[in-house]
Amino acid sequence: MNLIRNSKVIKIYQLLFLCFFILGTFSSDGLAAKKKNHTVSARAAIFSNSTKVKRLYGKNVHAKILPASTVKVMTALLVLEKLSFNKSTGVSKNATYPQPSKIYVKPGERYKIRDLLYAILLNSANDAAVVLAEAVAGTEKKFVKMMNKRARQLGCKHTRFANPHGLPSAGGTQYSTAYDMYLIFRQAIKHPFFTAAIKLKYKTIYSEEGRKIKLKSHNKMLFFNWRRKPYGKTGYTRKAGACFLGHIKKGGDELIIAIFKCKSGQRWKDIKRIISKYGGISL
Repeated sequence: MNLIRNSKVIKIYQLLFLCFFILGTFSSDGLAAKKKNHTVSARAAIFSNSTKVKRLYGKNVHAKILPASTVKVMTALLVLEKLSFNKSTGVSKNATYPQPSKIYVKPGERYKIRDLLYAILLNSANDAAVVLAEAVAGTEKKFVKMMNKRARQLGCKHTRFANPHGLPSAGGTQYSTAYDMYLIFRQAIKHPFFTAAIKLKYKTIYSEEGRKIKLKSHNKMLFFNWRRKPYGKTGYTRKAGACFLGHIKKGGDELIIAIFKCKSGQRWKDIKRIISKYGGISL
């Protein structure tokens, strides 16, 4: 009798163990799926309420990253601080050398400063960035020194610029951090021209000689069927990966996101995930 009773007890315990194991497996899988759903692929990112100076999300915020074309935010900032929109400037032969993206400026052409700003902020035109750098400082080299000086003034302790456009530099001498790029963007959006320009999907500009150039923003989120859209500057090179530096309003607050080296095809998903989850904004 005792043997039969003990055998039944053992079977009951075995059955309970099996049930707990199965439930635990499903529960673990559910948690893993939930965790995976909120994983940010980017190497480094920061999302901050710059109005209240409150960080909402951070990942490797002080890690060294390659900023790619988000460098043009600093270029635009210096231009806005140093030059008049209506000033004209000429194109040097040196400005035609950078690789695409570009608007294919030609030596001797002249452009209004505002049109070249549109070219770097929408089309991410590397050649236009050099034209602007030379207009501000005389040479690209002198402009880069100004970029690094201004970065230090803004509190960027781990940033070094090597050119005004963000293309790879020799020996990896151009780098920054998500936090430093956030500081630069925070200063740039104080300029109404900058904030208006990064909202544009399209813009047509002209050289003073009459050459027509159609621009289209590289910020694909502007073309998504989202209720809210982050405005900003994209960046991409093979080494840097996909990047974005931008902002979105929440009530009267300014929320800034800086995200770098996203995995292939994940940039827009990362941005949406961070803003939705940590900003409480439905896009």
